[in-house]
Amino acid sequence: MSAREYELVHTVRFESARRLPRTPADHPCHNVYGLAFYLDIHVTGTLDGATGWVFDFAEIEKAMKPLWLQIDHHYLNDVAGLENPTSEVLVTWIWDNLKPKLPGLKQLVLKENDVSRVIFRG
Repeated sequence: MSAREYELVHTVRFESARRLPRTPADHPCHNVYGLAFYLDIHVTGTLDGATGWVFDFAEIEKAMKPLWLQIDHHYLNDVAGLENPTSEVLVTWIWDNLKPKLPGLKQLVLKENDVSRVIFRG
């Protein structure tokens, strides 16, 4: 079998509250508000002939779980490293904590609503 590359995408949802303290006082994001985030975790690799898969989706979930526990239904500003939790800062924080546990991590896509998202490739 040839070494074809596959890209797996696993989506994790979490809900968090935040405020962006570096915005002007009259900016809506300066106040506390909540979001339902969707995080697409992209992992690449080659097909394992023995298992028939590239990577177990359960392993992606397992790697993300400790981070999810810190951010789901929490106030992001209280999490170390997320004192100014813009989506860019948040997706970088997730990458930095997830990458060592998830071989093949290629990209994270963090959706903060239906029209806005951040794509991060480390």
